[in-house]
Amino acid sequence: MTGLKKGKGSRRSRHEWQCLLAKFDDSGLGVEAFCRREAVSAASLYRWRGLLGAAGDHDETSVISKTPAFVDLGTLRSAAAARIDLKLDLGDGLVLHLVRH
Repeated sequence: MTGLKKGKGSRRSRHEWQCLLAKFDDSGLGVEAFCRREAVSAASLYRWRGLLGAAGDHDETSVISKTPAFVDLGTLRSAAAARIDLKLDLGDGLVLHLVRH
């Protein structure tokens, strides 16, 4: 940021919010005191902190690591005599029943 205060109705860029959030993290102030000092609304600070993360150090190309939706657990051993009877209750009265003979 250039150090100039933004006027009412002006918008900060993503980079400016990242800098402001880093400044907040280093300030040791509470949200209300920091927002009053920097002339920003607490709601905007909370919103951008949620979007960019607590430290505000993510950029547009950052990848959020999350648990994969599908985890491959491998295959079952082939045992000719093994019978599998599986029932999954999917809710709302829907039951999936799988049988291997």
